[in-house]
Amino acid sequence: MIATQTLFPRRQPHPDQSDPAILNWAKNATLAAENALQTPENEAQLQEMIAAAAGKIRFIGNRMSPGRMLALSGQKDRLVDLSRLRGVLDVGNDSVTFGAGTPLHEMFETLTAMNRMLAASPGVIDAQTLAGAISTGTHGQGMQQSSLADEALRIRLVDATGKVHEIDRQHRWFGAAQLGLGTLGAISAVTLRTRPFTLFTCFKSASNADTLAEDLNDWNAQWAFSKAWWFPDENKVHAWNAREATAEEQARWHDNHGDLVEMEATDAQMNGTVDKTLAQMRDDTRIVDDNGKPFRTVTRFKDFTDVIGDIYQIFCRGIATPQINIEIGIPMARVPAVMARIKAWHTRSHPHMHYPIILRCTGPSQAWLSPAWQEPTCFFGFVVYYAADGSLSEEGLEFLRAAERLLAEEGGKPHWGKYFDPTLYDWPALYPQWSAFQDVRRQFDPQGKFLNPFITELLA
Repeated sequence: MIATQTLFPRRQPHPDQSDPAILNWAKNATLAAENALQTPENEAQLQEMIAAAAGKIRFIGNRMSPGRMLALSGQKDRLVDLSRLRGVLDVGNDSVTFGAGTPLHEMFETLTAMNRMLAASPGVIDAQTLAGAISTGTHGQGMQQSSLADEALRIRLVDATGKVHEIDRQHRWFGAAQLGLGTLGAISAVTLRTRPFTLFTCFKSASNADTLAEDLNDWNAQWAFSKAWWFPDENKVHAWNAREATAEEQARWHDNHGDLVEMEATDAQMNGTVDKTLAQMRDDTRIVDDNGKPFRTVTRFKDFTDVIGDIYQIFCRGIATPQINIEIGIPMARVPAVMARIKAWHTRSHPHMHYPIILRCTGPSQAWLSPAWQEPTCFFGFVVYYAADGSLSEEGLEFLRAAERLLAEEGGKPHWGKYFDPTLYDWPALYPQWSAFQDVRRQFDPQGKFLNPFITELLA
């Protein structure tokens, strides 16, 4: 078993300024020495840097992945920052090509200004870069879509020799390139298919969780987008279900100058549950400011109301705050059995829960290493926030360990861009294309230039 400090590292809320090391976004891992960072201005410079590299290379954008995915230690190793390869590169009738370092919020704003959107629902955080989101399997919610990578029409990739490859949906290796963990090369540009800009109305509800498995299936069958938060301690569930807005609802949004419209009626059903959750979070984090970021992620469930807006205004509502986030994909066919097991475990053990279980379901993905490869999948998310001093609640972490073990035993697959214990999974058994992916990786990088110690062990 991997050591706890490796799985759930303590963060440095106030890094030593005399140590110029590069940290990840959460400040819980050192990625490399300061002089290991290279930032190409364009694709040509990126090609030159990769071709000339004498050591290992990992690619970074906003550094939001766990540190072990990015960390390097050799004197000749290099972190390549792709953040300057950004913006719109080309516009088609139903597609837009972006530089791979474009932050998601910038991409969403650009598409909205063009009166377009993606068919894929966004994840909750929009600070990621496009390349990072593609490479780790970022997804939203809704059975009529899957991951962001599944909206890609073409991926431009620089291999270990500095050669550029244009990989489109007809290419036999496209499924590998869609979610490559940064091991095939540097993504320099992505062409995404777009659809006309659409407004949605999101209906929020609170209900008893006794029939959650059936409700979850019904919501995802009936609504364009659906997301739920399960509070096992209170046996409650809070759901957001969205459909396309009516003409009258669209008019209200336009009259509100394009800002999110909150309906007049509010619902206080979740207030007591939220107050208990907030008290637990305060005990765990020892953060005294009630307006602190971790608390704002759950206080939005109080006095909730239906809303009208675009897909990004409604669902891209996450508050970026350092946390340990585990997310496990379970095939939809197995969700009822898994929920029954979680309920039985909760009744028997009364685990210490720091935050509700997040439920987001998607349609099948074509990416070979997607947890939703070729089958509808429900992602179960578990969160523990860092305390003010950078520590983590040990009871909260024990809950995370137990929850991951349970879902891994049920055939779950972890989200690659979040935290997970790799010793719990048999990758070739979970991913039928695992061997094929390894073969493609060796074609692009026969010497393992794009591997670090963790990725090497993972793929082995």
